[in-house]
Amino acid sequence: MRERLSARLDGELTGTEEREVSAHLKDCASCRRELALLARLDGFLGGLAAPAPERLAEKTLSRLRPRGRYWWQNLALAASLVAGITLGGALARDFYTSPRPGGNGEDLALEEFHDFPQGSLGAMMVSYEENGK
Repeated sequence: MRERLSARLDGELTGTEEREVSAHLKDCASCRRELALLARLDGFLGGLAAPAPERLAEKTLSRLRPRGRYWWQNLALAASLVAGITLGGALARDFYTSPRPGGNGEDLALEEFHDFPQGSLGAMMVSYEENGK
């Protein structure tokens, strides 16, 4: 109903909607207060005579445009990403244990990582592995 209050002030309601809103306003003090506040705001904003400054949109958009980067900044960003991926791959290789003998290479010994908190996903997966042996 509150969405219709603004439409009522703007004269956008159909006859049926207008009657529904009027009937609701008779019983709802909260919506009457809301309508009164909207009417005051509408009157205040309608009374403003100050036009927008010249070229306001152009000035605002020019401040929002991203400033160009130097070529070396892009190169440094790319080098940092490559170094991070390489270092992460090298460290992750030693973090995971080798597959079990006779396995298909997809199984990991989760219980060797650390003790999992009770009720965690890791603890649940380890319990399934122990039950399946």
